Amino acid sequence: MKRELITTLSLLLIVTLSGMRVEEQWEQLLDKNMSRFENYLSYAHTEDYNGSIPKDAQGKPVAPIGYNKDQHRVFSIIDDPSGPILRISGEIYGALFTKQSYKNYHLTLQVRWGNLKHNPRKRKLKDSGILYHSNGEAGAEYWRSWMLSQEFQIMEGHMGDFWCQATGMIDIRSFPSEGTMNRVADSTAPFGTLGKGGDIFCMRSGNYETPNNGWNTLELICFEGKSLHIVNGKVVMILKNSRYKAADGTEVPMDSGKIQLQSEGAEVLYRDIRIRPLKSMPAAYTKLF
Repeated sequence: MKRELITTLSLLLIVTLSGMRVEEQWEQLLDKNMSRFENYLSYAHTEDYNGSIPKDAQGKPVAPIGYNKDQHRVFSIIDDPSGPILRISGEIYGALFTKQSYKNYHLTLQVRWGNLKHNPRKRKLKDSGILYHSNGEAGAEYWRSWMLSQEFQIMEGHMGDFWCQATGMIDIRSFPSEGTMNRVADSTAPFGTLGKGGDIFCMRSGNYETPNNGWNTLELICFEGKSLHIVNGKVVMILKNSRYKAADGTEVPMDSGKIQLQSEGAEVLYRDIRIRPLKSMPAAYTKLF
């Protein structure tokens, strides 16, 4: 009987440890060759950009640079003792995006700013972003640079904000906009809808960025249309019912897709980009919804 008990306990321990290993298994997305990514570049936008296709001196439409034609090295790798660091120059609008689509995952990465800014953001805050649930072709939105997606904004003083991209829609716990005031995320507020034709921007609930341009740890948790924006361990936005509006006006669920990292007029550095699958929303966060 004693031997059977020991055997049973040993098997339970093995199963428990095995489950822990699966739960903690992370996939590193960034390597020195950026082998898990492709890229798209559109235009070096100017101050007077108005959403139209740029034109040349003769007034003819200019074609975007396109997919995987990064001759300007907008996306490059810095060889650092801590591991590869992705440098995005921001000189030309576009994105580095995963070859694979993902659903139900926990993404984590570290980010800090470089020194350079380019038109049309030379006199504005440095800007980038994580675009998730990315689908379709690039160039679907105002800047003609990114796919239909949801945005975890990365901006000086605004890490964790949300923008709708193209016809994306989502519900966010937030105080409603009023006049020139934007929506503001808050865990105690009811869910409000964002989408084209209404509010398309929501500010994060608070500023938890690392001072003096230190590295920031950002986490994006996505599960069955719900998502969380987390900055240095603080949940700054609670989102659910991710979807997009189709051409016929119907709302279509959008809970999976590729992950884009924006090039948006500012030099930005990323490192330790990791992802792991989720079988459920982590228990610590379920009450937020």
